[in-house]
Amino acid sequence: MFSRIALFLATNLAVLFLAGIVMSLLGVHPGQMGGLLVMAALFGFGGSIISLLMSKWMAKRATRAQVITEPRNETERWLLATVQRQAQAAGIGMPEVAVYDAPEINAFATGANRNNALVAVSTGLLRQMDADEAEAVLGHEVAHVANGDMITMALLQGVLNTFVIVLARVLGGVIDSQLSGGRDNDRPGLAYFAIVMVLEMVFGLFATMIAMWFSRRREFRADAGGARLAGREKMIAALQRLSQNQGQSTLPAQVEAFGIAGGMGQGLRRLFLSHPPLAERIAALRAATAA
Repeated sequence: MFSRIALFLATNLAVLFLAGIVMSLLGVHPGQMGGLLVMAALFGFGGSIISLLMSKWMAKRATRAQVITEPRNETERWLLATVQRQAQAAGIGMPEVAVYDAPEINAFATGANRNNALVAVSTGLLRQMDADEAEAVLGHEVAHVANGDMITMALLQGVLNTFVIVLARVLGGVIDSQLSGGRDNDRPGLAYFAIVMVLEMVFGLFATMIAMWFSRRREFRADAGGARLAGREKMIAALQRLSQNQGQSTLPAQVEAFGIAGGMGQGLRRLFLSHPPLAERIAALRAATAA
């Protein structure tokens, strides 16, 4: 975790340094520059780190997931034993295992680091999947944890947030200055704030596309990890079973990107999907088998 944080902190500092150079070239006042860079780092990067640290608590609260401490039946004993075996094989600490009430087939993993994670499955999954399919889904989620996907996703979002905040305000200041005839005004008016708001929405859309592109790539990696932990045919069968309730999800928005099932979309909407189409995921696993 710490190596990833160091890498993304370095990336974040590089973004801020580049933004500082651009602002100097555009003639932004040095006093304004320092305050903007500090504010962008605090809100852009700091918010993502806080969300990451609170992710397990938020997920449990949002889904009302019940963590299994003492198994009450054979299904819960099987869940704990399967996750424990897969966690050992993946070289991570034993995650908390939970069940949440939802009709669809779904599962998710979250947590601040590889050794303090949460793996949760829906009651719909337990009812509608057989043991082999459920084992593959658990392997997929354990692979997410082992890959550090939650950490990387949060840090990437922090860098993107920082970039959006800085770029919107830099360009907003330049546009506002041009509209006001180049007058030097240390106190921006309503026009400046309106321009910044519009630019943040526009740049935010592009930032979301980048984040969702990464999210889709990590799903392919987690499928491959699930195939290694549970077996390729089991992983393919699990994805085929998921296609029966494709597009149905009751996961809250703050957890939905971490579920195994994703939405559907065509055209430009595909750029904002957190998961690739199930057909593409199945085809990728089959292609890996052929290779």
